[in-house]
Amino acid sequence: MDYYSKQINRLVSELASLPGIGAKSAQRLAFHILNMPTENVEQLSVAILEARNHVCYCKECFTLTDDEICPICANQERDHDTIMVVENSRDLAAYEKTGKYTGVYHVLHGAISPMLGIGPGDIRLKELLQRLQKDAAEVIIATNSSLEGETTAMYISKLIKPTGIKVTRIASGVPVGGDLEYIDEVTLLRALEGRRVL
Repeated sequence: MDYYSKQINRLVSELASLPGIGAKSAQRLAFHILNMPTENVEQLSVAILEARNHVCYCKECFTLTDDEICPICANQERDHDTIMVVENSRDLAAYEKTGKYTGVYHVLHGAISPMLGIGPGDIRLKELLQRLQKDAAEVIIATNSSLEGETTAMYISKLIKPTGIKVTRIASGVPVGGDLEYIDEVTLLRALEGRRVL
């Protein structure tokens, strides 16, 4: 039985389709939006549309950006010889919050998972190998401590080792099965500082 009108039900349904938003949170958000001033709702909808239409992948590291090159890759003060490989842009943001990592990143947009049918060709590995043809001194593999993350780390290590580039893996300050985006900055920093050669 529907308790609300079609428009409210549609808004709740659309909000509930977002990750991490359950039915109650969707209702709460829907009523908050309905009580917002019209100009604030318009600003929110314009921000969503503009982000969707203008955000693209950085041509260097493949994180999400609204420029051709993201601010991290464009920053000449960063150490461009050290590349940290992460699974997604949220993991990149988690490491940036530590304020201690001064290198650049490479975002894979996934991890190898034979169970889900995701192979090496489905993530940004080819682009990583192309980047490594330029000057690179170290590749830090910072994939999640899950089965998929570990599989991806080992695969990348086997690809890069023959090139002579130093390959390290973040230390296990990150719990097994933990997603980087939910881990505090201190734990991430310890994992970065305790990385080891693969």
